Amino acid sequence: MENSNLDNSTDWAKQAYAQLKQKQEQQKLEQQKLEQQKLEEQKLEEQKQEEQKLEQQKLEQQKLEQQKLEEQKQEEQIINKDKDFINDTKPKLGKFDEEFTWSAMVLAAQGKKADQISLEEIDWLSRLRRGLEETRKGFVSELLDKLGDDPLTPETLDDLETLLLRADAGINSTDKVMSSLRKKLNEEVVGGEEGIKFLKEELISILEEPIKNSSRTILVPEEGKLNIWLIVGVNGVGKTTTIGKLAHLSTTSNCKTLIAAADTFRAAAVEQLMVWGERSNVDVISNQSKNADPAAVVFDSINSALKRGTELLLVDTAGRLQNKNNLMDELSKIRKIIDKKVPNANVESLLVLDASQGQNGLKQAKGFARSANLSGAIITKLDGSSRGGVSLAVSLEVGLPIRFIGAGEGLRDLRPFNSFEFIEALLADK
Repeated sequence: MENSNLDNSTDWAKQAYAQLKQKQEQQKLEQQKLEQQKLEEQKLEEQKQEEQKLEQQKLEQQKLEQQKLEEQKQEEQIINKDKDFINDTKPKLGKFDEEFTWSAMVLAAQGKKADQISLEEIDWLSRLRRGLEETRKGFVSELLDKLGDDPLTPETLDDLETLLLRADAGINSTDKVMSSLRKKLNEEVVGGEEGIKFLKEELISILEEPIKNSSRTILVPEEGKLNIWLIVGVNGVGKTTTIGKLAHLSTTSNCKTLIAAADTFRAAAVEQLMVWGERSNVDVISNQSKNADPAAVVFDSINSALKRGTELLLVDTAGRLQNKNNLMDELSKIRKIIDKKVPNANVESLLVLDASQGQNGLKQAKGFARSANLSGAIITKLDGSSRGGVSLAVSLEVGLPIRFIGAGEGLRDLRPFNSFEFIEALLADK
């Protein structure tokens, strides 16, 4: 190869090399640029994800705060509703009408004389009759209209059986009543009026049986001694309001009374009890710190009761913990404190039941009876409910004496249970 050609080839090679090198550098720069872009995109994606995470956390926090505010609002509504309650504690004599006449006749049937009848008794019977109106409508009105003065028939007994079950009287109570009625019907002709009288007697006998077995016709605090009533029941049955009404009953009977706010788990429970304590002029012993120990509250309340010479200590207990075992363990712990601190005190464990819950209330009674050493029941919210027959089921199937019943929201709408008055009000149409 000639020198000139060699020189040209060398120049050409140099140019080719330079171009390839430049191209390689460009590719390298482009690769670096792509990698940088990829890193930046990845970084942006991570930043975006982090922002989304923070936004989600912010939304969840806002949701929690909103939920908390809603709960506080609900608690305030409950408390404000209680504060708006009209504390009408003095009954007034109304008109001389059918309602007054019926109430007076019920008292007269129990041996009361005209000069022995009190306005409080008349007022309560009138309230009870009105409160049982829904149960009465669903339980007897239709049947009584059909009966008239005609003799009972197997068909009318079938109707009665259906109505008893519909009123949540329970299968056992219904079977007992129907067996007695059918036996009587097989032995003789039973007129409508006589049938209603016999029905009343059967219903009263069911309600009276556990009361007689308890050897106490009426539950009242023993004078000159500390009586402790544990008020138990699930949340929502009217436990707190029942305590306020019991406190009112006690103080109007000149019994020195104190309330222990031992339901420290339910929001606003202590505040509600404070409101009811003010209405009843009864002091409330409480510990408003978060997650306070209920047994410690009972301990402090007993000390205070002993110092004050208190005759009745009403203890509000938790209606719900993490599970049933925890709830029963808490009640057991409270009982141990009482037994150790005041072994000679008269202790009652009273279950509050919402009449409107019917068979669910009966299940609650059976559950608590097995674990909480119950000595009696308080039936609330009979007004507006068509399930007042659950009282019969509680008496027969659980064997609990009914001690008090409530038929309204006022302080005067809770009274000691009287089976005769209850059944007369239930069958007031006749």
